[in-house]
Amino acid sequence: TLLLVYLPIQYLAGMVGIFLFYVQHQFEDAYWEHDPRWEHLKAAMEGSTYLKLPRALQWLTGNIGFHHIHHLAPKIPNYLLPKVQEEVDLVKVAPTVTLKDALGIAFADLHLHDEESRKLVGFKEAHRRLRERARLASGGSGARP
Repeated sequence: TLLLVYLPIQYLAGMVGIFLFYVQHQFEDAYWEHDPRWEHLKAAMEGSTYLKLPRALQWLTGNIGFHHIHHLAPKIPNYLLPKVQEEVDLVKVAPTVTLKDALGIAFADLHLHDEESRKLVGFKEAHRRLRERARLASGGSGARP
């Protein structure tokens, strides 16, 4: 019975945890930068989202939706995160995502960061862009045989 009860619960909890972290970092306009241009404030406020959850889910997840604040100041305890979100204007610039938006993000085809457009793109789009760059580099006119 331990395996029949414990493993499914662990599996489900793990999947929910992965989902919550994934949707807060994988969105089209997420901030991605290399050293030395990387900026802590931009990474915190533009590289993660405010996942606005219903109160019950907010409590059950330990305020994980305020992940952008955690990236900005990890020493703030989770029980103070909602107060910081309410009172500090600086953190209100982070993209806000609802649970419905999060489901769309989870199933979006955004897997790779395109350095040129500075956006997350899917494999098909990345392949299309690579073909286009190769065509332009070889002096191609765009006409297909």
